[in-house]
Amino acid sequence: MTDTVRQLVQDSGFPGMKVLEFAFDSRDTGSASDYLPHNYPVNSVVYTGTHDNETLIGWYQDINEEERTMLRKYLHNFHTPDDRIHWDIICLVMSSVARMCIIPMQDYLGLDNSCRINQPSTLGKNWKWRLLPGEFDESLMAQILDVTSVYGRRAWHSEEEKKTSLERRFQMNRTWWKEAVIYQIYPRSFMDSNGDGIGDLKGITSRLDYLKDLGIDVIWLSPIYQSPNDDNGYDISDYQAIMEEFGTMEDFDELLREAHARKLQIVMDLVVNHTSDEHQWFVESRKSLDNLYRDYYIWREPKADGSAPNNWGASFGGPAWEYDPRTGMYYLHLFSKKQPDLNWDNPKVRDAVFDMMTWWCEKGIDGFRMDVICMISKTKEMPDGEVHDLYGDFSPYALHGPNVHNYLREMNDRVLSGYDLMTVGETPAVTPELAIQYAGEDRRELNMVFEFEHVEGDGKYGKWTDEKVPLPRLKAIMSKWQTSLYGKAWNSLFWDNHDQPRAVSRFGDDRPQFREASAKMLATCLHMLQGSPYIYQGEELGMTNYPFESPEDFRDIESIQAYRDWVESGILSHEEFWPCMLRKSRDNARTPMQWNDREQAGFTTGTPWIGVNPNYLTINAEKEQKDPDSVFSYYKKLIAMRKEHLIMVYGRYELLLPEDENLWVYTRTLENEKWLVVCSFSDCSIPFAIPQEFEGGQCMISNISEASNISTRGTVILAPYEAFVLKRVS
Repeated sequence: MTDTVRQLVQDSGFPGMKVLEFAFDSRDTGSASDYLPHNYPVNSVVYTGTHDNETLIGWYQDINEEERTMLRKYLHNFHTPDDRIHWDIICLVMSSVARMCIIPMQDYLGLDNSCRINQPSTLGKNWKWRLLPGEFDESLMAQILDVTSVYGRRAWHSEEEKKTSLERRFQMNRTWWKEAVIYQIYPRSFMDSNGDGIGDLKGITSRLDYLKDLGIDVIWLSPIYQSPNDDNGYDISDYQAIMEEFGTMEDFDELLREAHARKLQIVMDLVVNHTSDEHQWFVESRKSLDNLYRDYYIWREPKADGSAPNNWGASFGGPAWEYDPRTGMYYLHLFSKKQPDLNWDNPKVRDAVFDMMTWWCEKGIDGFRMDVICMISKTKEMPDGEVHDLYGDFSPYALHGPNVHNYLREMNDRVLSGYDLMTVGETPAVTPELAIQYAGEDRRELNMVFEFEHVEGDGKYGKWTDEKVPLPRLKAIMSKWQTSLYGKAWNSLFWDNHDQPRAVSRFGDDRPQFREASAKMLATCLHMLQGSPYIYQGEELGMTNYPFESPEDFRDIESIQAYRDWVESGILSHEEFWPCMLRKSRDNARTPMQWNDREQAGFTTGTPWIGVNPNYLTINAEKEQKDPDSVFSYYKKLIAMRKEHLIMVYGRYELLLPEDENLWVYTRTLENEKWLVVCSFSDCSIPFAIPQEFEGGQCMISNISEASNISTRGTVILAPYEAFVLKRVS
């Protein structure tokens, strides 16, 4: 019955009740507590609201900690864009775990101080509804439907009505992380506080005011755990210790405290597909066949000729198996040989991982970005893979494996659901259909996933290419994700990260005369899409790729291995492969943050671990913070707009001009509001005819001139890399 009513509610859409206030476990949280008797039960959740001009008060009582956590989650998730809370849905989903009541305020004030809803009361006839565990029947359903103005499920009369209904359904699950702007920090390259040339936690803390000024909401920290740094921290030797180069746990506690003081959330990078080979689990695992930790990792016998169990290649190049002479077996490593894969089929592994995650949650972090989380489940059979490039492809046997969803639901049930967290999974080779399985609104797994279709490309040599993705193809990919996930799951929006080259060099134009305009255009295009936007450090400044001069300049294990595989092996010449390295190396994103025009860009007083881009003299934070027309200032405007206009977060996307090779044009629609987004990806002037419904519209933002100066009628001539947004005026 609960599922039936919930479906009615979701499919129909309804007004809900305006929230005045809700308070958790507190007697001094404002007006809600003013209505409570002094001895009201401490193990209660109380909130007030209005319906049909009548003030109501509702509360749950006699709940335990698990129930309190669930209530906190649902009260948060069912808060809607216009400040309404859907009490009926909360009532439905919580009916089995808590006593619950909603009554008119004046009746509540007449109750005695016991505040027990299961006591007889002469006021009972006026209660909107009251619910004891298990008391859900046709009569109660009728009351709920009546109070919430939901009259039952019916077919949509038109496609437009269907879209509107889906919009309402999508808005029902309004959450803080959907409306957040996330900023990724690569700690090694962000800010060095002690002059050793390596960024650290104190350096990050010293720059929190900069991030607050930018306007972001969430900081995603790339790994800061103890690590021998074979893969720059993604090879973890101790999940509950801080990398010595980055500082101490006390430094992290200070960072967390100072971030929260500025209302900035901290999301940790969770790397649990593999560990370092120096992690104590693996140190023990390789000792003997009967070691207690042996099955924490994936071991296989060699083939009859002593070779590896199969032909799989590792993601960083070379084979995916490493022979260990101590026990005469191979262990699986889908990345570096110093990153052995964990065996998630072993429940002890899951127990250990979940205990570690809970430990961090109890410290007060605000979420996890989960590294290659779609790879934690492998098939039991591990045959040779189809040969691509140099090795066999492990994807059919190790991506989106047979138990990955079971393990993520177990993670959610045992850890994630107990806290108000943001979770995002890195999911290579994901499709929209798979993404909905990982992050569907009702799946109890993750909040959202990273897809990489728009940044993967089909290079001449695997990922390695010097070619630019054609705009129609880029639009088709991104638009597919916009429409396929709408109303079903949530999009993660990004141009670059620590594993991708710089956005303005890849998708824009980093020539001096076009860099600022194209950086602003890319920002407009991305932040106007539906989903949660991610900014990688320095993107807000328009930082560019680095002018590497020789292979010795690189620090990235993937780039170094690729050069060995393709050039030093004799397959390609240096001249053939070098342009691909320059364009696609991950080290482009890992050069130090450019803070000012002083020595080493203000990143360090010592020698940086990787070279500083020489263009820091003109591209740096100090300069851009002072310039109202800078890329930084433009990002500030976009972020501020997102906090004001929910259409940027929840509006429906529709692509226009799909085959145009120069323009990306789309609309966003939220109920009666509609915006037009126009972005030129060309270094030439391009004519564009304003659609009739937007003629005379209000320009919301422009990257070339003041919004008030933008022509909104007829055919306009777009400047190179121009972008603007028009709001339809009724």
